[in-house]
Order: sequence, then C-alpha cells, then structure tokens
Amino acid sequence: MKGTDVTLRSQDEETGQPGPERGDREVVAGAIARIGDPDRARARARIIAGMEPRWSDKVKPVGSLGELEAIATRIAAVNETTEPGLARSAVVICAADHGLAAETVSAYPSEVTGLMVESAVAGGAGVSVLARSVGARVVLADLGVNVAPPSTGAQVLDRRIAAGTANSALGPAMSADQAYQAIRYGIDIAADLAGEGINLVILGEMGIGNTATAAALTAALLGLPADQVAGPGSGMHGERLAHKKAVVQRVLDRHAGLTEPLDVLAAMGGFEIAALTGVALGCAARKVAVVVDGFITGAAALVAARLAPAVTESMIAGHCSAEPGHRLQLDALGLRPVVDLGMRLGEGTGGLVAAGIIAAALELLDQMATYTSLGLGSQ
Repeated sequence: MKGTDVTLRSQDEETGQPGPERGDREVVAGAIARIGDPDRARARARIIAGMEPRWSDKVKPVGSLGELEAIATRIAAVNETTEPGLARSAVVICAADHGLAAETVSAYPSEVTGLMVESAVAGGAGVSVLARSVGARVVLADLGVNVAPPSTGAQVLDRRIAAGTANSALGPAMSADQAYQAIRYGIDIAADLAGEGINLVILGEMGIGNTATAAALTAALLGLPADQVAGPGSGMHGERLAHKKAVVQRVLDRHAGLTEPLDVLAAMGGFEIAALTGVALGCAARKVAVVVDGFITGAAALVAARLAPAVTESMIAGHCSAEPGHRLQLDALGLRPVVDLGMRLGEGTGGLVAAGIIAAALELLDQMATYTSLGLGSQ
C-alpha cells in the first residue's frame, strides 16, 4: 500500500469524475444531499423486490440460507444492482491521538498510537492479519498521530490536521473547520475507493484515548450519562474505570447544551472519528456498503446518521463489541451485528471477521446454481 494509492480530489456528484476543487463544507453538504435523494430510496426498494425471485430460484429450500440472504440483499440494495458480484473489500484505518488522553483515560500512553500504526504497516497488527485472511486491501491514514513513526514513509496517507486534538475536558477538541476538513478527507478517500471498484469498506481506527472520546460522543448524541456508556477500553477497571467515567462526564458537562452533530463532534473529537464519519458518508453517496466495526467506529456512524439519516441503509454492523456502549449505538442505528464474539480490539478487526461472512453471502448469490439453469424452473 502506497501513500499515493488513494488521492484526494474533488469529484462531480453525478459522474464521479474529477472536478474543480471545492470547499470542505461544500463537499460534505453534497454527500449528505446525495444520500438523502428520494430517488435513491426508491431504487433500493426496487432492488430488494428484485432480489426475492433471485433467491427463490436458487437450488435450495426458500429462505434456507437465513441471514446470509439478507446480508447479500442488503449489499445489492446499497450497490443498487441485483448483480453485485463478489466482495471487493478494503479496510480504512484512520489514526489520530486525543488530547483527552492527558486525563489518564487509557491504560497506555499516547506514544503507543504511533507504534500501533507502525505495527499495521509492518503487517503484524490484528487488523493486518485479518485483512490478509479475507483478501481486503488496507488503507491507513494518519489524521493526527502525535508523533508519526519514522518508518511508515509512503505507506501511510498523510492527512494530518494537527498533532492530535485538544483536551475536550478543558475546551473544544477541534475547530469547526478542522471537523469539516477531517470529514472531507474521509469522503474523498471513500470516493477514490469507489472509483477503483471497491464495493465493501470496513471502518477501522487507531488512537489511544479514543474509547473515552467515543463514549463522550455517544452519550451526548443519545442523551445518556457517562456511566451507561463508558467501558474498560484498553483495560480500565475498578477505580481506573470510575475515573474514566468521571472524566467523560466532565466532558459532557463542559459541552452541555450542544445539539447539532457537527458541534458535538468538534467539541469532543477526535480527528479519526471525524474522518470515519466522512468515509461512511462518502461510501453511502457512492453506493458502497460500509461495515461498522466496534465502539469507536460506531460513534462515527452515529454522527454520520445524525447528519444524513439514510446513511444507515448503507451500513452493516460487523460485530457487537464487549464495550457496553456499543450495543446502545447499534440499537440507535437500527443495526444487528453479523457476529458477536466478545471482541473489543477495534482497528477494524471485528468488521473484517464479518467481512468473511459477507463475502460468502455474495459468493452464494453469484455462483450458486439455480433451478432455471438446471432446466427445472423456479420451485
């Protein structure tokens, strides 16, 4: 993977071809408008109706593949075709540091974020292993790691906004302009992947302190107190977990009264969550299915859904994290996880496990024999 594999560019909303550079807010507004187009909803409904006879013609009892049929049908609806073909997947990992980490909300120091990125580049991270197992391309973007590891070179997309966000317990994590910039980066990454034929994008993240940030965002967007949402993250238990919950509540109290999703995002962070919000929006705008991984990517999905409610039609919940707030996110998004294995590593790992099942569902749709092909007619 090279840093030039995915290039930032503005694209025409109708043709997908490169166009003149547009401002960040304009790009974000364009993606949101395209997702909410009523014609898109009608097209998805037609595809779903057209998938029923396709599955009925397969050599099997009706409905016997259970959720696999529903998964493949959902992908087809997102792609707006009854012939989605095989899975062509990529995992997009956005990495950034958090000023909130200064409040000791993680079991690890911020320096570990750079080491995580370096491990992914070297191919030894959990996400790297699972990406190879399902044949998914890895796209790794640095949105604001405090100290970028020197060995990553061109293998990491340089989308740095700043060296991490500010401490959201003391003030806004980022400016509104920075939030729009990060979202736009994600939209453009998604647009380029769609242009290269990717039809399934798994969301992934890296960043020490990001479960605390995700907890604050989730609690704010769902109107819940910190102690119902914040969990152990990297290994906080007992008094340390109580401290983390208290810090998250301080963040909520400091920024109380904010209702607009972009205001909440800018106040609480982080850069990688904002970029993943953009990836989700960009994929939906380009008819690409999105696999939401765990708690952090779930926070990005929540922000995206508040900006463009129809974006959830393009989402699949890869798994249900052991983080307590993740199930609350999935309930709010109306998503049911493909697997539930008690995972909470993040990085995109749960989404990649699900990607193998999603790929299997698409292979069945694409390659399984039909009664018609056997000269028997539909049964």
